[in-house]
Amino acid sequence: MEQITSIRPLLAVLSSLLVTPILVSSRNENIREAWTFVAAGVKFMIVLSMLPLILDGHVIVCKLIDIFPGVSIGFRVDALGMIFGLVSSSLWIITSAYSIGYMRGLNEHGQTRYFCFFALALSATIGVAFSANLLTLYLFYEMLSFATYPLVTHHQDEEARRSGRRYLTYIVGTSIGFVLPAMLICYNLTGTLDFTQGGIIGNAVHSKTILAILILMFVFGFAKAAVMPFHAWLPAAMVAPTPVSALLHAVAVVKVGAFSILRVILFIFGPQLLLRTHLNEMISYIAAITIIVGSLIALSQDELKRRLAFSTISQLSYIVLGVSLLSEKGIIGSMCHIAMHAFGKITLFFCAGGIAVATGIKHISKMKGIGRRMPFTMGAFFVGALSVIGLPPTGGFFSKWYMVLGTLEAHQISMLIVLLVSSLLNAAYFLPIVYNAFFCPDEESLFESGINEAPLWCLVPTIICAVLSILLFFYPDIFLNLSMLSLGMG
Repeated sequence: MEQITSIRPLLAVLSSLLVTPILVSSRNENIREAWTFVAAGVKFMIVLSMLPLILDGHVIVCKLIDIFPGVSIGFRVDALGMIFGLVSSSLWIITSAYSIGYMRGLNEHGQTRYFCFFALALSATIGVAFSANLLTLYLFYEMLSFATYPLVTHHQDEEARRSGRRYLTYIVGTSIGFVLPAMLICYNLTGTLDFTQGGIIGNAVHSKTILAILILMFVFGFAKAAVMPFHAWLPAAMVAPTPVSALLHAVAVVKVGAFSILRVILFIFGPQLLLRTHLNEMISYIAAITIIVGSLIALSQDELKRRLAFSTISQLSYIVLGVSLLSEKGIIGSMCHIAMHAFGKITLFFCAGGIAVATGIKHISKMKGIGRRMPFTMGAFFVGALSVIGLPPTGGFFSKWYMVLGTLEAHQISMLIVLLVSSLLNAAYFLPIVYNAFFCPDEESLFESGINEAPLWCLVPTIICAVLSILLFFYPDIFLNLSMLSLGMG
């Protein structure tokens, strides 16, 4: 695997960071939004320019500074990082367009602040995706935590501030309390924090107890993954504007947590060590509990965004479960699910925001018959629901199919049952929404006056994401090839 030194990973991180002074100083909303698109487009093109090299089996590196022996701040773009980088940079363009329709449609205040911190959050996300080691990942992880805090508390009311405090307590508290000490222990044992194929710990730790403690510190420390019991911040964060919720769930925050756990399992501990000690089973059971309990709680939620939030708590643990199987197909499914879930879930959140902009309705019980007024939005919702459930013809079927095969390959029948039961629960909390929207009469005749969709800036991005969710079923090759390269199968 040849390493190529390039400044492009740094430029991908800086492209949205450098535009924030322009966003702050701009008094004209059209100029501000135009620069947002410029930064998003530049970031995506830089990431895309590195894709051919990664598909050819190369790794792109960019070292910034040595901190102390064996530890530096730098970037390393490999196949796994490219999956996350492609997803986050492409969806930022679509989310930026959606944000214009949503923020203008509801006449939200503080739009300059919103777009500035949105740009900072995407810089941090790309920084995590392309981190060369645990220290760099940790620094960008914390940057993301503080950049998204003003987005969570955007409405500046008491509920938003209370939710913001909970958000920081869980996210920053767990990372300082768990991840930072775990990093120090790893460095003391190995003399390095670099992500290495096969892991760096190897035979450095002889105590199974120490290994188990280290694993738990990392899994629970990356609380952005919303693994139970460190999940309560996510439903509370739904007080944020819908584009922020979409960012939290599909593009950045919780994906960063799941991605970080995946990095640690594969590149710090290594599959062979975990298989030899059977500690991967502990991770599997934590993820399985989160998957089932999250789905059960989602069933009881009437507010649409909260139902989607608990769905995300469940869905992100699919990534953790898939990689913890340590079978080739399970890991491939886990990596592909980063992308497949992103496009399906962001479609659902865009639909929720479109409904709020067009009708002011936020509760599922009030959406009977809404499909007659918003057929395109609810049609997109149906596609997003199919993807999250894992049904064809959507990309969600592809990643879940690989995880199902992974359970058989790992001889984990109990985890196969978890995946199948959770998919049934997914169907139970999504499909009735679609049925009621299109086939149930509206008692108050609120939706009988013809088609009246959300503004085009909200509707078009929603439809684009729904179409992409379908296309990923037929053309999953990029993410499949990158996943196989991450396993050395390319």
